[in-house]
Amino acid sequence: MAVKTSEIQLNVNGKNVNAYLADGGGPGILLLHAWWGLKPFFKKVCDQIATQGFTVLAPDMRDGEIAKTIDEAKALMEKSDNDFVGGVVFTAKDLLREMVNGRIGVIGFSMGGAWALILASTVPDQIAAVTLFYGNEDVDVSKITAKVMGHYSDNDEWEPNEWVDKKFVQMKDAGVDYALHIYPGVAHWFVEEDRPEYDSAAAQLAWSRTYEFLRANVK
Repeated sequence: MAVKTSEIQLNVNGKNVNAYLADGGGPGILLLHAWWGLKPFFKKVCDQIATQGFTVLAPDMRDGEIAKTIDEAKALMEKSDNDFVGGVVFTAKDLLREMVNGRIGVIGFSMGGAWALILASTVPDQIAAVTLFYGNEDVDVSKITAKVMGHYSDNDEWEPNEWVDKKFVQMKDAGVDYALHIYPGVAHWFVEEDRPEYDSAAAQLAWSRTYEFLRANVK
């Protein structure tokens, strides 16, 4: 499938913010990157998802900065302005919904997963499906109407399993339709092929599950 890619500008409270668009001519998927910034890996993922028949938009929540190390990412996180990031996320969501004229799916990685849950619980009528890659956030899951799929390690130092388990128990109690997948022996960032934590077998399985999930729920 032919995919058209472009760099576009979002207007966030009068400030221009970059975003990456991979247009596969189908339903909308908002991709929210991890704390590193909008690095090349996430743009590549946009392209790959678009080949499945989706229109994928990835806003830059780090205002052009990209961290290459954990320490650099921590520094970006410490100076991050949640109001600005929230503005970026919600502006991108609005633009994507205009493009596809309908409900959208959201994919979030770590920090981006937290924002995916915020979206799903804040504007539930606008979000059809959420895919979480090792991300979590303290939100009111009873407001979520989207289908949810989660991909997590069985021993993640950055996203404690007790909190992941608690979140999905809350979802179960709230009647959220979810699927939780645990990948034994992998680390945080296990689907990011530019990271030393990358696990090709687990990543391939996670993506095959995700594509099937998105095709079934984002139409």
